[in-house]
Parts: sequence; C-alpha cells; structure tokens
Amino acid sequence: MTTRVLTRENFKRLGKTFDLVRPIFKKYRRRLILGFLALVAVNLFQLFIPRVIKYAIDSLAKGTASRVNLFYFTLLIIGLAIVVAGLRFAWRYLILGFSRLLERDVRNGMFARLLTLDRMFFHKRTTGAIMALATNDMAAVQLATGMGLVAFADAVFMTLATLAFMTYINPGLTVIAILPLPVLAVLTSLFTARLHHHFKRVQEQFSHLTEFSRTNISSIRLLKAYTLEGFQTEHFDKMGKDYVRKNLKLAMLQGGMFSVSTLLANVSMWLVLFFGGRLTIQGVISIGEFVAFISYLYMLTWPTMALGWVANLFQRGVTSLDRLQTVFQARPILSEPLQPLELPLSKGEITIQNLTFRYTGQTVDAVQNVSLSLKPGVLGIVGRTGSGKSTLCHLLARFYPIADKTIYFDGTDVNKVSLEAVRRRIAYVPQDVVLFADTVAANIAFGKPDAVREEIEAVAKAAAIHDEIIAMPAGYETRVGERGVAVSGGQRQRIALARALLLDRPVLIIDGGLSAVDIRTEHDIINFLSKYLQGKTCIMVSHRVAPLANARRIVVFERGRIVAQGTHETLMGTSDFYKTIVEHQSTFIECGEEDRGDEYVTGLHEYPGNGL
Repeated sequence: MTTRVLTRENFKRLGKTFDLVRPIFKKYRRRLILGFLALVAVNLFQLFIPRVIKYAIDSLAKGTASRVNLFYFTLLIIGLAIVVAGLRFAWRYLILGFSRLLERDVRNGMFARLLTLDRMFFHKRTTGAIMALATNDMAAVQLATGMGLVAFADAVFMTLATLAFMTYINPGLTVIAILPLPVLAVLTSLFTARLHHHFKRVQEQFSHLTEFSRTNISSIRLLKAYTLEGFQTEHFDKMGKDYVRKNLKLAMLQGGMFSVSTLLANVSMWLVLFFGGRLTIQGVISIGEFVAFISYLYMLTWPTMALGWVANLFQRGVTSLDRLQTVFQARPILSEPLQPLELPLSKGEITIQNLTFRYTGQTVDAVQNVSLSLKPGVLGIVGRTGSGKSTLCHLLARFYPIADKTIYFDGTDVNKVSLEAVRRRIAYVPQDVVLFADTVAANIAFGKPDAVREEIEAVAKAAAIHDEIIAMPAGYETRVGERGVAVSGGQRQRIALARALLLDRPVLIIDGGLSAVDIRTEHDIINFLSKYLQGKTCIMVSHRVAPLANARRIVVFERGRIVAQGTHETLMGTSDFYKTIVEHQSTFIECGEEDRGDEYVTGLHEYPGNGL
C-alpha cells in the first residue's frame, strides 16, 4: 500500500512539476517530433536485421544458400547499419540537443526570476544553495529530459515492437520469456520510492558543501587572520565524507536496481534457451527462427535493464525540478500597482508621513511614526547602531513594502507608481559595498555602461579616488578582484560613490557609505560633491557629525524615532544627545584619533540618555 501511495503522489508531483518545462516542450515540439521519428526509424531498421539473419541461417540449414545470396544478405545488413548510424546521429542531435536548450531556457528563467525577488527571499536561502540549483540540479534535469527521455521512449517502443516480432515467431515462447517482467515492475516501484528520498538528501548536502566553499573562499583573509585553515579543512573533510556516504547509499540503490534488472534479463534468456531449444529440436520452430528469437530477446534485454536506469534518471529529474520550483514559485513581497501612475518630472522632493515599519519576525518597530519633508540639499542622519537610520534608507529605496500614503515622491504616493520609476530617481551608496570582479572603470560605469572615460574620471575626482586609481598598476583598467579584494575598504566605498554620482539622479542616498574613509578625505569628498548636489536631494547617514555640520538639516534617530532635528547650531543648543556626540568626536580629533570610527568615535557608547 505504501508503494502505491508513493507512486500516486509521484505522478501528481510529476504533473505539477512538469508545468515548469511544459512551455519549453511546446516551443521545441517540431524538433522533438523529428527526433523521435528518427529514433523510431532506428529501432525499426534494427528489428529487421534479425529477420535478415533468420533467412540467411535458414537458407544455410536447407542447403539453398549461395555466395550471391550470402553476399546479398551481407550488403543488406551493412546498408541497414549505415542507415541506422545516420538516423542515430539525427536523433542524438535533435533530442539531446533539445535537453541542452531546455537546460539553457530553465537556467535563464531562473536567473531572470531571481532578479525579480527581493531581500526576504535571499535572507532565507544561501548563495551556495542557489548555486547548487543552477549546477547540480540543472544537470539532473538536463539528463532526465535528454537521455532519460530517449531511453524511456526507446524502451517502450522496443519492448512493444520486439514482443510483436517474438510473438510472430512463437506466442507461447514469448509468454515464457516475459514471465520475469512483472517481478521487475514491482521491484522498480519499490526502488524508485527510496531513490527520491536519498537523492534529495544528496542534493541538499551538495548545497551545504557549495555554500561552505563559497563563504570560506570569499572570507579567506579573515580565515587566515584567525588561523583557522586546519579547522575549516577538517570541517570541509567531514562534510565531504558525509556527501560521499549519502552518495554511496544512493549508489547502492541504483546498483541494486541495475543488478535486479540484469538478473531477471538473464532468467528470461535461460528460459528461452531451455524451452526454445526444445521447440527447435522438435521442429516447431526453425534454427533461423530460434536465432532470430534470441536476437530479439537481446534487444528486449536492454529495455528491461533500462527500466531501472530510466526510473532513476526521472526520479532525479523530478526531485531537482521540485527544488527548482521553489525559485519559480517565489514571489516578491513588493507588489506592483495594477495601473501605475507616471511620476512627474522629478524635483527631488520627498515627503514622509507617519511612517512605521517592522521587519518580518520582529516584535519591535524598526521605525515609528517618522515624518519628514525633504527638499534639494543635504539631510544628515545620525544615531546609534540599530536606531532605524539604514531602515529608513531601505524604505526610501523601496526594498521593503510600506503602507499607503506614507512616502511621497514629488507629491505622488510611491505605492501608486512602479518600483522601477522610484528607483530610477535614486542613486544609492550602501555601507556594505559590492564590487564586481572587473576593472575599476567597469565598476564605476556599472549603472551607465555607455559612459565615456571623461565622465568616469570626473565622478572619480568628485569621490576623491581619481589619484589613487591613477597610481594603480593599470590605472582605470586595474581589476579589483572578487568583491573588490584588491582595494581597501575606503577605496571600495569611494568607487561605489563614484558609481552613484555617474547616474546623475535627483536623489542621492549615502547610507554610511563613507564609514571606512578618514575624516579629512570625507571633508574633501563633501567639498567635491557640492557641484553634483546642485538641485538634488542628498540623504547622508554618518556616525561622524563634523562632515554634516553644513547640512541643510540634521536628523537624530533613537529607537526608530526622530528625537531631534535642525541645523548643527540648533541641535548643539537643544539636544544633549547630539552635543555629546560632537564633544566626543572633537576630543578624539584633537588627540589624533580621528580615524577611529563607528560608535567608539561617536561617543554613543558612553551616552546614557534616551536622546532627548
């Protein structure tokens, strides 16, 4: 009963999972039809070869054979073999080529879907797990829709056609020959149910291995600094052994299925030799018919043995398609309006009204009742770590959903316009900068690939990084390595700032994007930025107050709320919290420790009050 239930569920799951690749089958249906016609033709020509052998042997047995007849039979067999070879190439090119096209289309679709998903999806899934889907699971799907599909169709056609030819020779002997087949069907069903479970465990372990490798390679400097090479190598070895153990269990099942298929095929051969030999001695069938029957039985042996292999391939393919479906079925939590409004010509004006937001799974609001009116100029934001500064920036950049009528761009509710329309008005510089394994110039021009060198150099100068780039081995053509490992943290941030400036958008958000830069360089950057910020709105989050002293307005955050706002001079007289920050930073600068950043420099670690 368990096997029947599992099989029924497998068929249901197969139907749902097949929806992922159904459009691709429809797209290439002509290619598949031609491929399967070539496959059928190959099988038909192969089935006629034993008939030719039968006539040749019977003519020899009767003494009617001649050199001419034997030469004719030989030419006929050679001709059939040549035709079979040509048609075999055709179906391999068409059907196996289709499996590669399917793999390409599914991978492209997966990549396109990943780009539509938001942060919540990637919070729940590691990069290694996603890479495993794009490699190991994709390969399993390709194999199932390539050789698996061919072997299945070939096995079904060859089984039916071979049985028909065998029945034509002797129906009774055919029944005897197929007696082991029902046993094989039952055993295959039992093996298949267990294969799914074990293959899923193998794929999950491969995901863990991939993610572990990725994180260690990308964090190699930290690993070496903590002298954990030996420990991580040992841990990786344990994971590898676990992966091998899981694969061995899977291999035992696969080997068992193949061995059972082979054993039953040999049992069929023994039955045919025993009973067919007696029929030949008795003259019921001729020697040629007996030889032809054995040839057909050999042809039937392959489909019989292939049943277990095909079941294994399909089981792997279904399991991997199930895993791929988790990506294709995922939907972003940010929804687009059904009839998006057009944003007017942007003036860089942003209005925030009673904005409250809480992250999924959290019990405390990240921002509470925040209201602000932003116009062109610089808005500085300061506050403790976790006070809501970055959350506000993320919400303005539309990384998370917000309630209606809470954020307006140039008087229009952002929930009534497309995400792209809002994001195209914002240039964003995060604190955790991402650089690609490309040249410095390519990283700066990432958002504007057609930018000319003069434009790239102009924004690099504004970000106070031009001179350092020129001093690099290949200048702007210097490759920065994976995630920018070949440059310092401060250089990465300034390259990211230059990238944002090149976009020339009405709103610039610098979310702690200069935290790794010393104060003097930060001052230089702000001075350089002046011409780029004309008529634009700039939101600058910083732990250091000095660079924000000339901002149009400074906002102080504490526990998700705005606890003070105004100019630098105003806050010095009205906010003890802000005044404490300034005094501590002034002390450190006087002591020559201006390069010590974050909360130690801000003095927030010593301030006991609530910001009021």
